[in-house]
Amino acid sequence: MTEQTYSKTELMICVAARLFEDGTTCFIGTGIPMLAAMLASKTTAPNLVPVFEFGGTGAILEELPRAVGEARTFHKGISALGICDTMETAQRGFIDYGFLGGAQIDPYGNLNSVTIGEHDHPKVRLPGSGGGNDVGSHCWQTIAIMQHDARRFVPKVDFLTTPGFLTGPGARVAAGLPPGTGPIAVVSTLALMDYHPESCRMRLKSLHPGVTVEEVVANTGFELVIPDKVGANAPPSAEELRLLRDEIDPEKLYI
Repeated sequence: MTEQTYSKTELMICVAARLFEDGTTCFIGTGIPMLAAMLASKTTAPNLVPVFEFGGTGAILEELPRAVGEARTFHKGISALGICDTMETAQRGFIDYGFLGGAQIDPYGNLNSVTIGEHDHPKVRLPGSGGGNDVGSHCWQTIAIMQHDARRFVPKVDFLTTPGFLTGPGARVAAGLPPGTGPIAVVSTLALMDYHPESCRMRLKSLHPGVTVEEVVANTGFELVIPDKVGANAPPSAEELRLLRDEIDPEKLYI
């Protein structure tokens, strides 16, 4: 057995990067989603068009941005607009994907990035929504990237920041959100999940190397849909790790 030479975070970024489709537009959130987008643009999706909350569209991501509104999110881009223009672009249906993080996620893919505990008397005050609600409401498909444990994968989020399938089948349309939109995947430090097409509940799709179904179940605070056949995610390649460590995040801000 060969020794593992990568971290859980590096594996999560690589699995997420492989989900980007070439030639698509994608709303990129702060942190890990930025690294996944940069890796995808250097490997499987060279024609990816990244979109950032404060108006940067189509930037060439030569250096890792520190936030969604700083200069590197506009670097050599197609356009430099503003936050209202960007959100209107999503509302018009021109942004294919949204990649987001969060502190909590529930069985229907609803995300919380505002508070842990009661809103007015929280245990923890988190960074807040930013564009998280708009991304989950108006991008055609959304993907969440987050650490995997029972504190984060919860039966009900403490605060609804980003809508997933809300309370289940039909709930998004009933709430006035565009038909055909919603979450499609969750990339965690343990596995890749998708959603059951009928119940809209989170479903285990494939495991990271060395992870068992029992380990995923034990670290999930609700009942996952477990299919008869669970796939396996490939480990990071030597080239993916080189790009991450030498070109994308050489200062090790995230990895």
